[in-house]
Amino acid sequence: MYLKTLHLRQFRNYLDQQIDFLAPKTILVGNNAQGKSNLLEAVELLATLRSHRVSRDRELVQEGSSIGQITANLERAYGFVDLTLTLRIQGRRTVALNHESLRRQMDFLGILNAVQFSSLDLELVRGAPEHRRLWADSLLTQLEPIYAHILQQYHQVLRQRNALLKALRHQNADSPEKTNSPLPTQTLTELALWDAQLATTGSRVTRRRARVLQRLAPLAEKWHASISGKTEVLQVKYAPNVNLEQDDPEQVQQAFLEKIEQRRVAELHHGTTLVGPHRDDVEFTINQTPARAYGSQGQQRTLVLALKLAELKLIEEVVGEPPLLLLDDVLAELDPLRQNQLLEAIQDRFQTIITTTHLGSFDSQWLNSSQILSVQAGKIAVN
Repeated sequence: MYLKTLHLRQFRNYLDQQIDFLAPKTILVGNNAQGKSNLLEAVELLATLRSHRVSRDRELVQEGSSIGQITANLERAYGFVDLTLTLRIQGRRTVALNHESLRRQMDFLGILNAVQFSSLDLELVRGAPEHRRLWADSLLTQLEPIYAHILQQYHQVLRQRNALLKALRHQNADSPEKTNSPLPTQTLTELALWDAQLATTGSRVTRRRARVLQRLAPLAEKWHASISGKTEVLQVKYAPNVNLEQDDPEQVQQAFLEKIEQRRVAELHHGTTLVGPHRDDVEFTINQTPARAYGSQGQQRTLVLALKLAELKLIEEVVGEPPLLLLDDVLAELDPLRQNQLLEAIQDRFQTIITTTHLGSFDSQWLNSSQILSVQAGKIAVN
């Protein structure tokens, strides 16, 4: 796939800017806080409908405007596609495919595929489990757009169940004498309904995460061995909150229900759901040592680089076309060996958009084969 044009209107610090991509590699050069990362964020939004930087659309719309818009023309193996994402400071965002509005945003996913690599991705290794869950979910959404709907269903059930547990906790706090009393039959029935729904929706999330990580792990481990000169062995392991011995829906649901029963007293005490994929993690070890606790910064960067290269390969295998690669000021953070590994892996196979504050990290061959654009205060010009 190849991104031909990107048009930003009242998005972040861009008033009205169109970019035509004329080469497989585009280098955006400029000082910090000029809008380079904003452009990559726009592409990321078209790919996943999510930003890894903010959670609210009002933060994406240019200050003083009520609406922001991202449009793109994409070349796929089957033809050209026009994508439009309209963001509002009030009201729901809307999406359009080939100028026709889509009722379901899920139908917008999977059209443009992209892998982003930024300095923030080091949080994949050293950050909280939430970062690793979001990473796995973002990848899954691109590979299986239906997953966005499955995840949404799970979170709806989770919210409702948490509301019930919270209400029960408040009741017990108001009436301490009821703390050790059996729950009323009506409450048990209501809780059982939410338990069943949590097990059903949660098992769908868990099983899909397990499958995608099972496919990604050997790719990442192979890349890691190559980058580290085979001196280090990476292991990527899914650590689900509910034991996952077999990829069988009924068995996984049963495991959910059994663990819910085990944690019943604790959940009622805390007033929140303690069982389910919202508490999953992904474990990374280097030479059988947890990378989060003991990996050096160089090792952590190597690990993230291996994960990103594995994402590229996996998306290409599943989708049948190479995705876009978005590199947000990461070359300066990689040593020459890792830079060369990355640039060699990219070559001209993946359309790549790179941000940088200077061109010193690139050799002449790369510069000669790249489109170089300067970014200043939300305006883009040919360098």
